[in-house]
Amino acid sequence: MPPAAPGLPVATRAGSGITASSQSCDNSFHASWPLRETPKVNEENAHSVAIGGFIVGALLIAVVTLLFVLGSGLPGQRQQVVMVFDGSVKGLTIGAPVALRGVEIGEVTGINLVLDEETMKLIMVVEASVSSERIQGIGLGGASSELIDELIARGLRAQLNLQSLLTGLLYVQLDFHPDTAVQLADIDSDRRQIPTIPTGLERFTRQIESLDIAAMANDVQEIAQGLKALVQQEDVHALPGELRTTLASLKQTSEALNHTVQAAGPQLDSLLENSAGLVADSRAELPRLFQRFDESLGSLEQAAGEFGQAMQQIDGLVGEDSATTWQLNQALRELTQAGRALQSLARTLEEQPEALLRGKQE
Repeated sequence: MPPAAPGLPVATRAGSGITASSQSCDNSFHASWPLRETPKVNEENAHSVAIGGFIVGALLIAVVTLLFVLGSGLPGQRQQVVMVFDGSVKGLTIGAPVALRGVEIGEVTGINLVLDEETMKLIMVVEASVSSERIQGIGLGGASSELIDELIARGLRAQLNLQSLLTGLLYVQLDFHPDTAVQLADIDSDRRQIPTIPTGLERFTRQIESLDIAAMANDVQEIAQGLKALVQQEDVHALPGELRTTLASLKQTSEALNHTVQAAGPQLDSLLENSAGLVADSRAELPRLFQRFDESLGSLEQAAGEFGQAMQQIDGLVGEDSATTWQLNQALRELTQAGRALQSLARTLEEQPEALLRGKQE
C-alpha cells in the first residue's frame, strides 16, 4: 500500500472493524474507531438478474399462451379423435398434419402400439386433434361430435399418405369413400374413432405378401425344366432344317402364285367387266321381272277365286240332297244288281258249260 499523505488519516482493516490513524508535523496521535461497510456489487447484480428473469418468464408465458390460442384454438373448437391402422406407420410423427382433401385441419398428438391378446396382432392407435371450425359451413349443424358422426356416416375415412418422397414422412389424409364399410376397432378410448382404409399401395403390398412365392418359384422351375427337356429332344433340333425347307417351299409357292395371278390378270379383268355388265343387265331387268311377278300374282289370285267357285259347284253336285247324287246312287245299285247277275251266270257256266246251248237245267 502506498504511504499516506501527511496530515491525512489512514484506514486499515483489523478484525471486524476498521482502524484509522493520522499523523501531523507537530504531533502524532493514534485513534481507532469502527467504520460502516458499503453495499456489495454482487447483491445489486443478483437483484437485476432476478427482475430480468421475471420479465423474460412473463413474456414467454404470454407467447406460449398466444401460440396455443392461435394454433390449438379454444377447447370448444378442437375435437379429439383416434384412428386405428393395422399396417406400419413408419414415417408418421407426432405433430404430423391431418388434412381433409388437402386442407390441414389438425395434427397428430399421439401414436401408441396396442397388442390384441386374443389374436396377438399389433395395431397402431393414432390420436389427433382436429379443428371442427375448419370444416363448418357445409350445411351441417350441431356440436363438433355430431358433425364428425355425420361426416363418418357420409363416408369420411382416414388414410396414411406420403408428405414427400424424399423425406418419407407420412400424414393423415381424410377423404370421403361412401362405398366402403365402417370398420371400427375395439379399443379402450373415450375419443371419437374415425374409420380407416388402406391405400392403394398398401392393398398392392398385401396382395404381393399373400402370394405363395415359393410355389410360384417351384412352378417356374418346373416350366424351365420342361422347356429344357423339350429343347434337348432330337425332333426339336431337326426343326430348323425342316423350317428352312418349309420356308423354301412357301417361297416357291408364293412365286408360282404370283406368276399365275399375273398371267390371269387380263382374264380376271375381262371377267370383272362381264360381271359388271351382267349386274347392270340384271338391274335393268329387275323392274320388268317384278312387274311380271305382280301380274303372275294377280293371275294366281284370279285362278284361286275361280277354283273356289268350281269347288262350290262341285259341292252342289255331290251334296247328299242333290239330284246328281241320287242318280249316282241309283246307277250304283243297278250296277250292283248287274254284277250279281253276272256272278250268278259265271257260276252257272262254270257248273254247266252247255247251258249256253241247251239252257239252264234245274
